[in-house]
Amino acid sequence: MLAKMMEMTELHEAVALGDYDLVEKILKKGSCNPNYKDVDWNDRTPLHWAAIKGQTEMVKLLIDYGARPCLTTDVGWTAAHFAAESGRLGVLRTLHALHAAIDAPDFFGDTPKRIAQIYGQKDCVKFLETAEAECRAYHLQAQQKGLQLDQMDEEWEFKRREIMKTSPSLGQNQNNRKNEKSGDLQVC
Repeated sequence: MLAKMMEMTELHEAVALGDYDLVEKILKKGSCNPNYKDVDWNDRTPLHWAAIKGQTEMVKLLIDYGARPCLTTDVGWTAAHFAAESGRLGVLRTLHALHAAIDAPDFFGDTPKRIAQIYGQKDCVKFLETAEAECRAYHLQAQQKGLQLDQMDEEWEFKRREIMKTSPSLGQNQNNRKNEKSGDLQVC
């Protein structure tokens, strides 16, 4: 683990260690990009680490300094997916309050709510059932008002399309999983 930590940016490492003061110092100095994806850790950003660790205040701080909650890992997981997996309800509430993409499907079509279901995070599932509806309503309202929302990780979407071209069976699997689920999923 320590060897892997050495490959992270200074900001990734400080967030993963939970050092709020150091993270704030790094962000104020502007020496690290809060949206940098660490390829050695499956394209995780500092925000992903804060969500994994359940660091609600760190999540707020990173977003205040420009971290984009819509950024995904190499399989399409957002910070909300990580929070849902590990039962970090406070992080999910914070992301939802900041209009993050809490209902974004990953590469396989799984939303944070589905991840919470898989990992038995009942409180997160209950919260996300309501939050997803509120998220869709906010998305619709913003669309009607012509507001631009930062809801898509362009780099990941490009990678996903390329994978779909070279492996059509993966796309078929994703479509089958989406058809099994009820209702349309929107990112908000």
